[in-house]
Amino acid sequence: MLFKSNGPALLPPPDDLTIPQFMLDSFHPARPVREDHSPWLIDDQSGKSYHYEQIRMRVHGLANGLTSRWHLKNDDVVCIYSPNNIEYPIAIWACHRIGAIVSGANPSYTVDELVYQLKTSRATILITHPVSLPVAREAARITGLSPSNIILLEPTSSGRQEFAFIEELATEGLTFPKSLYVEPRLRSGEGKTKIAFLSFSSGTTGSPKAVAIPHYAPISNVLQMATYQEVNQYQKPREKRRFRPGDVCIAVLPFYHIYGLVVNLHWMIFSGLSIVVVPKFNFIEMLKSIERHKITHLMLVPPQIVLLCKTFFQQPETRKYDLSRLRYCMVGAAPLSAELSLQFEKLLPNVVLAQGYGMTETSTTVTMLPSTEPRGIAGCAGRLISGTEAKVLKPDGSLAGYDEEGELMVKGPQNALRYQNNEKATKETFIDGWVRTGDEVLIKENGNVYIVDRLKEIFKVRGFQVAPAELEGHLLEHPDVADCAVIGVPDEYSGDVPLAFVTLTGDAAKRVKENPAEGDRIKASIKKHVSDVKVKYKWLEGGVEFIDAIPKNPSGKLLRRLLRDQAKAIIAKRAQASKAKL
Repeated sequence: MLFKSNGPALLPPPDDLTIPQFMLDSFHPARPVREDHSPWLIDDQSGKSYHYEQIRMRVHGLANGLTSRWHLKNDDVVCIYSPNNIEYPIAIWACHRIGAIVSGANPSYTVDELVYQLKTSRATILITHPVSLPVAREAARITGLSPSNIILLEPTSSGRQEFAFIEELATEGLTFPKSLYVEPRLRSGEGKTKIAFLSFSSGTTGSPKAVAIPHYAPISNVLQMATYQEVNQYQKPREKRRFRPGDVCIAVLPFYHIYGLVVNLHWMIFSGLSIVVVPKFNFIEMLKSIERHKITHLMLVPPQIVLLCKTFFQQPETRKYDLSRLRYCMVGAAPLSAELSLQFEKLLPNVVLAQGYGMTETSTTVTMLPSTEPRGIAGCAGRLISGTEAKVLKPDGSLAGYDEEGELMVKGPQNALRYQNNEKATKETFIDGWVRTGDEVLIKENGNVYIVDRLKEIFKVRGFQVAPAELEGHLLEHPDVADCAVIGVPDEYSGDVPLAFVTLTGDAAKRVKENPAEGDRIKASIKKHVSDVKVKYKWLEGGVEFIDAIPKNPSGKLLRRLLRDQAKAIIAKRAQASKAKL
């Protein structure tokens, strides 16, 4: 069957605007009126802020500067390789003013990884931060990009400025009496094909792919979320409105990632909130920021929720920070277990915990908690947002109905166009206007969507499906487990059996270091923790392995392929030990 959103009707999104024209130049009835004193962007540490007119002028100046020095033009690709920075959105919108395409890169990339993105996106300009400059310079050298095509978001601390930087270019650009660039004026429908971003997929199941996202898609998604959350409903009392002009949202999610880019940055600004820009996530520093800036809204990923819950319950000194202004926390990018949801609500009972679901290929949001629901249901990813359709494909190719599991397919104005220069992958994922997500879901009759797991992460034990997320949520309740990941490993009898990689809490790690035999006791305890409450085929027959840190990308998704590689070595070592005993 076909599933449709039961939320408020979506007005047709504008299909003749670029993103900065939508954000900076135009009015939309779904957009609330921002409070005059409310800045758009705030630098976390310095407190420096940019208001609307400052941003608009700065974007124009930078667009002029880029055109003057590099003759940047329509459809050129600019790669931004940097942690979050208050100048990051300025750089995005300035490039879009010219008609250029932006490709955000993970600032923790190695040289080889950045080289891959530069080559795949065919970037001609590289914008970076001084802390990322050494890797950026080497990647530029390997790809043949001239050092003169590297631009810094802010000047180096050395005082010797070898590279141009944003402040310099924006100031220089404002000295010209007129625009040096020709801003795109799109015809009706052209926004649906004019590329704004080449955002790279997470790479959890292979090499990252460049997702071609047109201007129309993020604009549509911002309007879909604004409509669904009724951010412009002034008839509601202020205290009952979930998003209000004057509220403050933290931005610890990276802007290069689609969640941080569309939801945390563009949608929150559109909704009248100020964004506190944080360069890099640090738990204690985040608590300080929440107190310092009187943060009301959080946008997080499950690992940050894990850290929040575990640290608050185990380290009482963290409770000295004032979190009383917090009212809303959205969690996305990976499933959040029911156990973690309940822990969070126990910790912060006055904060609405709202799960959402989306992906780069749907730029971004597909489901979220409706504005009519006072709080989320543990383990539920919300409901389809306005303007979104879905169908659930069962393994035999037939369409699922209510309460039947299958692969989620999504259709809506937020969908990306394709994987750039990858026809094979495009045909597998983008099918007749639908995006094939690769995620197994179940949809209830009331519209609630439950993400079962990534299809490629699900494994079978003696013919029974095992979803790693279920076991991981349970393992996190064990007092010695700080973080964990479960994968299936080959077994001659069962096909696959569950193996748990576990990061120990500080106290448990200390005990193991002082007495190695304690490690065996903890492993046995963890296994019993599962076998006491789970059906037998979900028991950890593959064992428990301690690991210093669970590998994840910055969006919070587990990099299970790396764990599978480690598991192969572990299994081989076990086999050798078994032979030696014989």
